[in-house]
Amino acid sequence: MSSELIALEELGERIKVAFNSADLGAFAGLLAPDTRWGAPDSQEADCRSREEVLEWWSRGRQSGARARVTEVVPGAGALLVGLHVSGTREAEQNGGETERWQVLRVESDQIIDIRGFDDRREAALRAGVAD
Repeated sequence: MSSELIALEELGERIKVAFNSADLGAFAGLLAPDTRWGAPDSQEADCRSREEVLEWWSRGRQSGARARVTEVVPGAGALLVGLHVSGTREAEQNGGETERWQVLRVESDQIIDIRGFDDRREAALRAGVAD
């Protein structure tokens, strides 16, 4: 097993713990200072820093949104993270929970870019994960 794959798997475990515990402090330590977060094909990220990402998650938590990690799969310099999301309008319309996927690009053991997807197959392709 390559050292990059081992590092991605270890980071994936830390991400899973941070998400599932809703520990923003733990998650802050995983994000690069200039982390970007946005739609899959957007050149302009909605969040352009660690602080903006953490503020967005904090607002979501305060409004009742919750995310539970269902999978973390190492890819090509990225992680595919599957989530079950509850506490959002869309989740309520889907019976209380909805599935989402994020592709987390990684450099030097930190998340540098986050892109959200509604479709696992598309997210897996972007993360370089064989489906």
